[in-house]
Amino acid sequence: MMDTVQQQFTQLLNRRNISLSTKQLDQFEIYYKELVDWNERMNLTGITEREQVYIKHFYDSLSLSFFVPVTQIRSIADIGSGAGFPSLPLKIAFPHLEVTIVDSLNKRIQFLKHLCDKLAIGNVNCVHGRAEDIARLLAHRDRYDMVTARAVARLAVLNEFCLPFAKSGGTFVAMKGQDMQQEMDEAAYSLKELNGKLLQTHRFELPVEESTRHIIVIGKEGTTPRKYPRKAGMPLKTPLLRV
Repeated sequence: MMDTVQQQFTQLLNRRNISLSTKQLDQFEIYYKELVDWNERMNLTGITEREQVYIKHFYDSLSLSFFVPVTQIRSIADIGSGAGFPSLPLKIAFPHLEVTIVDSLNKRIQFLKHLCDKLAIGNVNCVHGRAEDIARLLAHRDRYDMVTARAVARLAVLNEFCLPFAKSGGTFVAMKGQDMQQEMDEAAYSLKELNGKLLQTHRFELPVEESTRHIIVIGKEGTTPRKYPRKAGMPLKTPLLRV
């Protein structure tokens, strides 16, 4: 029997043509409980109230699928995933996905591995390391159908973190908040350098709290130039900006 939080969650997703089974709803509830439990011992999220977790983390993560045909995508890499957003909610809702999560903090990786065991989901590879280092490994470079990042850094920086993981013809989807125009303008040079092309920008309001979100869809038009990504720390310190 669903409670009011789950009813609201499922109704909002039904409006977007996403229906969840009882098993999937149970997985989201396990996710919530494990997130709150581990958050008492390590900093995973500042959002712990149950309804807010369902809307601001779970629903927000799934919003990517409102604008991108996730059913046609097989492999995704989630860069700087933190507590697993958006990749693990997407994996729950779309079990066919093969997910790789890259995060620089080993404690978060241990949480994610534990969570995947609790959720009883397979085809999730949790990788500990800096994006700049992992993207140079042949196992991950120019490989994934889709790469995601949610509120990690400015777009000019994210392009260098994320586009090297996407295969030629694949996509990088950045999940951002408000006021994107300046970020979009300053990211133009990095897109050109990294063989990326802006395909679509989607703006929507997160329900209940009514805050603005943007989904930025970038296409990968060729393999990553050998000099990118630069060594760890460089993209944040000196972003690829037109001078």
